[in-house]
Amino acid sequence: MNPLQASHASRRQFLKSTGTIAAASTFVAAASNPVHAAEDNTLRVALVGCGGRGTGAAMNCLEVENGPVQLVALADVFEKNLKSTHAALSGHAKVGKKVDIPEERQFVGFDAYKKALDCLRPGDIAIFATPPGFRWVHFTYAIEKGLNVFMEKPVTVDGPTSNRMLELNKQALDKNLKVGVGLMCRHCKGRQELFDRIQDGEIGDVTMMRAYRMAGPTGSAAAPPNDTGLSDLMYQISKFHGFLWLSGGAVSDFLIHNIDESCWMKNDWPIKAIAVGGRHYRGDCVDQNFDSYGIEYTFADGTKLMVDGRTIPGCKQEFASFAHGTKGLAVISSASHTPAKSRIYEGHNFDKSKITWAFPQPEPNPYYEEWVDLIEAIRTDTPYNEVERGVMASAVTSMGRMAAHTGQEITLEHFMSQNHEFAPEIDKLTLESESPLKANAEGRYSIPMPGLVKKREYL
Repeated sequence: MNPLQASHASRRQFLKSTGTIAAASTFVAAASNPVHAAEDNTLRVALVGCGGRGTGAAMNCLEVENGPVQLVALADVFEKNLKSTHAALSGHAKVGKKVDIPEERQFVGFDAYKKALDCLRPGDIAIFATPPGFRWVHFTYAIEKGLNVFMEKPVTVDGPTSNRMLELNKQALDKNLKVGVGLMCRHCKGRQELFDRIQDGEIGDVTMMRAYRMAGPTGSAAAPPNDTGLSDLMYQISKFHGFLWLSGGAVSDFLIHNIDESCWMKNDWPIKAIAVGGRHYRGDCVDQNFDSYGIEYTFADGTKLMVDGRTIPGCKQEFASFAHGTKGLAVISSASHTPAKSRIYEGHNFDKSKITWAFPQPEPNPYYEEWVDLIEAIRTDTPYNEVERGVMASAVTSMGRMAAHTGQEITLEHFMSQNHEFAPEIDKLTLESESPLKANAEGRYSIPMPGLVKKREYL
C-alpha cells in the first residue's frame, strides 16, 4: 500500500491506541532497558530551533525529575536566537545547572542541526522547534543517528511531506525510537478524563463540535515589508508564521491544537472540509495569511466540526473548543491550552447548576506532562511514537487551510495525494540561498485569492 492507503487502513486502529494517550502508554511493552550504560545514565539533549517555543520545550524537558538530563548543544540559523536561549536557560535558577553548552557546541547555519545532533549518543534526545517545513529534514538525520525525538507541531505543511514523514516514521518504529509531538493537549489530565467520559456516552452521541481561536494580531503571522536588511530567505524565516512554505501559515500553527483536541474527542479524523476567509486589516503586511478563517469539517458519519480563527484587533476574543451531544455539552477547553477546565453540562447552555462533571483544579500543566511521558518511555524502554497522529493532525489542519485559500471543497484523500510540495529542496538551503518564495517588484509575495487564483503556491 502507498502511505495514504496505509494511513487510512490503520487510522481507526491507531485512534484506539492514541486517543487515550494517558501517561507513557502510547503502546504497551514489557521490555525495560537502561538508556545508556550503567556508568552514565544521563540523557543528553540538543535543541534545534532557539525561538520562544524551542526555549520553552527545553525548559520543560530539563524540569522533569526522572534521572539526570543535560542540555549540551544548540542550533539555529540566527545567532541572536541562540544566544538568547542560552542566556535564558543557563541563567535559570532551577534548570541552569543542567545546561552545559560552551561556545564550541553552539552552532549557527542550515547545517547546524547536524553538528548539534553529532554531540549526542544513540538514545539521547533531539528537540526540533524550527519552522515545520524543515521537520522531515531533521527527523531523517535523527533516525540515522538513533536519537529519540521531540518535535513541535505542526510536523508537515503539505501532502508530499505528510507522506514522507509517515514513511520516515517506519524507520523510527523499526529502531524503537521514542518520538513525541508537541500536541500537548493529549497529555492534559482533564482532557484525558473527558475523552473517556465522552466515549462512555456521558453526552450521548456527538452531533456537532465547534472550536475558536480568535485574538488580536499574532506575532510573526503578520509580516511588514522587509526593511531589515535580511535576505528574502532569512526574513521569511524570521517571520515564518507568515509564509506557507515554512509553517503552513497561521492556520497550521495556531488552529491545530483546537482541531486536534476536537478530533480526539470525536475519535476520528474528518474526511473533507469547506472554508471561508479573507484579508481585511493587514494593511501593508506582505505575509500570506488571511485575517479570518471559518472552516467546516465533515466526518465520515456526517458530524460537523466548525472552526473559527481570527486575528483582528478590537473584536471579541475566544480560545475554546466544545463538543455537543444528544444528552449535553462538553467543554473540551475554555481557557486557552492550559488550564483546560474541562467539564460537562446537562443540556447545551452554560448553566452552572447543570454541571454534571468538572475536572478538579488546579490541573497539571500539559506542556510539562508531555515531557514526563516521553522521558518515562525512554527510561523504561516503552515503545512510544506520536508521529502518525502528528501527521494526521497537521494534514487535517492544512486541508482546512487549503479549502479556505482555494474556495473549493477539499477531501483528505485529495490533500494527501496532491503532488505539490512547497519547498522540495529545502534540505539544500544555505545562508546564501534564494528563498523558494520570491517577492514581486514591489517586494510583496503571492497571496490566496479564493475562486480567482488557484495556483499551487497559494494552497
